[in-house]
Amino acid sequence: MAWRGGAQEKVALVSIALDCEMSAHYPTWEQTEWNYKKGDLDEATKEYAVGAARRVAAAGGKMHFFVVGRVFEHPSVAWLEEIVKLGHGVGNHTYDHVNVKATEVSQTQYRFARAPWLAHGKTATELIDQNIRMCAMAMKDRLGMKPNGFRTPGGFPNGLKDRPDLQNMLLAQGYTWVSSLYPRHPVKPDTGAPQAGELEAIPTVQEAAQPFVYPTGLLDIPMNPISDIGAFRNGRWKLEHFLKAIRMGVEWAIEKQAVFDFLAHPACLSAMDPEFRVIELICELVGKAGNRASLVNLETIAAQAKPR
Repeated sequence: MAWRGGAQEKVALVSIALDCEMSAHYPTWEQTEWNYKKGDLDEATKEYAVGAARRVAAAGGKMHFFVVGRVFEHPSVAWLEEIVKLGHGVGNHTYDHVNVKATEVSQTQYRFARAPWLAHGKTATELIDQNIRMCAMAMKDRLGMKPNGFRTPGGFPNGLKDRPDLQNMLLAQGYTWVSSLYPRHPVKPDTGAPQAGELEAIPTVQEAAQPFVYPTGLLDIPMNPISDIGAFRNGRWKLEHFLKAIRMGVEWAIEKQAVFDFLAHPACLSAMDPEFRVIELICELVGKAGNRASLVNLETIAAQAKPR
């Protein structure tokens, strides 16, 4: 069961969704310690998140942020409070950026492989369940609000189709929608530029990244390729290549009156796109489309997604 357009007239729904976590190799390529400390956001990452939120709000749109719970251990969450005041969505990204499909505790996150005593006595399922709940509790204490949706750390080519137990876990915690599916598409590593057919493949995989409902009733709002990590870390693309790919994806969504959920990370974009060119490009494309497209958060997409 999949997306078929808005509740009234069909309108392309475009969302900018930023995962607020530190990313390996950013802000400097040699940086890998962030694998263990995903929630230890630096000031540049926080400032980029707020800068994006301001630009989207100024364009008359809304966007979405997914936050790793350890962020709430920081002395101040004023940057997130501003994002909320601007009307943007803030969702759950687990407390430690855990792999929700892990079957062993050591597979859940580098932190628990390094320090297994942190999960002493817990199964992988119990740890994952607790990790999701802890992020929600932290958000409630620090922001006074419940998470607006859930995104899995890492996208999966089949979403949660193979894990009805995870679907039911999220439903039991009160989530009605998730963002977990990221379709496969070709990107050769460390090439420095898109290879033959890679850019052309971007629009062709968008159909596989449209909202759908699992048999359990949980809605999935997939992430649309290509992500900043896929382009910059995997392919080592330049910014101009990434901008071209995003333009192709958004223009496809506008033409097809479909959904486009842009996936990126402020830790990566602050290093690779400090002038917010990709954020401004998406705002510009939606603005030029007039009443054929809207710049919305994922909650709006969830509210309008309908099964065939």
